Amino acid sequence: MFCYRLLGLRAGRHNRMEAGRCRRLSQIEIGDFNSFVEGCWLWPIDADYSGTRIQIGSRNFFNRNLMIDACGRVEIGDENMFGPDIYITDSNHTFGEKLSPQALPMQVGTVRIGNYCWIGARAVILKDVELGDYCVVAAGAVVTRSYPAGSVIAGVPAKLLQQLVPVAEY
Repeated sequence: MFCYRLLGLRAGRHNRMEAGRCRRLSQIEIGDFNSFVEGCWLWPIDADYSGTRIQIGSRNFFNRNLMIDACGRVEIGDENMFGPDIYITDSNHTFGEKLSPQALPMQVGTVRIGNYCWIGARAVILKDVELGDYCVVAAGAVVTRSYPAGSVIAGVPAKLLQQLVPVAEY
């Protein structure tokens, strides 16, 4: 993390990154006490931009082979847990008959993941999804739409399985 900070990453205290890759570091902001296991990629689009494209709160755990692919904005709250092999993107390629996807513009949006969420292994979270606090995304789910706080979702495409009842705080 020290080298990334020297190159423009805005990161809080006591973060750990094991053999990850980042680019456009000035477009990434990370809170405190986050852990990125080997193979995590924080990947804003390779274009000049003066704002933040990837914003990560504090006390999150990102297991191996996470990719956050941001053309617009990806926001992740606090105290979330991400399983291995997760892909999060805020954009889609457009396409047309007899046209290359590379020649067409991207559809750019946002992704917001609240606090205290648990995202299972190999989940995919797509453009314009917002997950409220305390959501659980099952392993292998493809999340194509937003869900409120306390949602348990699974499937391809993901569907609501259960709505958790808030636990009273003591």
